[in-house]
Amino acid sequence: MTDRDTELEELVLKESIVSATGLNTANLQIGIKGDPSMRETALYRQKYPSRMDEIFEQLRPQLEELLLRRGTYRLYLGFNSSEVRISSVFDPLREETHEAEKLLDSAYLDRHFPKLSYAEKIEGMRTLYKCLRHSGLFDLLPTHWKSISEKRSRTWEPMEEEEIVSILSTIKVMRDMPDYYLRSTAICIVQDLVRMQFNCDGTQLVSAEHYKEFLDENLPS
Repeated sequence: MTDRDTELEELVLKESIVSATGLNTANLQIGIKGDPSMRETALYRQKYPSRMDEIFEQLRPQLEELLLRRGTYRLYLGFNSSEVRISSVFDPLREETHEAEKLLDSAYLDRHFPKLSYAEKIEGMRTLYKCLRHSGLFDLLPTHWKSISEKRSRTWEPMEEEEIVSILSTIKVMRDMPDYYLRSTAICIVQDLVRMQFNCDGTQLVSAEHYKEFLDENLPS
């Protein structure tokens, strides 16, 4: 690579909130402030329980099933709308949307989400990226982006299974907080990342490795 390519690669990785390689190791927790009016009025807006709130303890094992033993690599939970958005390695370019309550039905789960062990899913992700790197599409990338992709492929590691279980087990705690509570969250195995949006319109991006640290710092004791 030329010096210019190296400079461009460093800029791409530095400028993004979450870059192609994930969160920067110097910023394993990132907070994004939203609409000021949402923050200023958060404590005055009444909280109403949603259908997802009512069924979450029943739903949690199904969410674990999706992330640990099905093709799902990204899961989004919208508490206000009770929607679950799902991305799968079997159709990686599209996102499905499901009603949370329907996921309680094991037959529904089997119809929509083929079984796949966690190890097989991770290997499938590596295969998908390998196919991309050997495709004509990859040849169209500029040099600095080829370098980013190749380095990511050499160093990438997925979210640990234990981290997934731990994250799902604490979501209800953040949802039940009295003042600044969780509105939506997304768990992405590929990026090893948890995205949390709160009623004050703030967004937190946390690496799975530092998720417990985030909870210790932010949950009331």
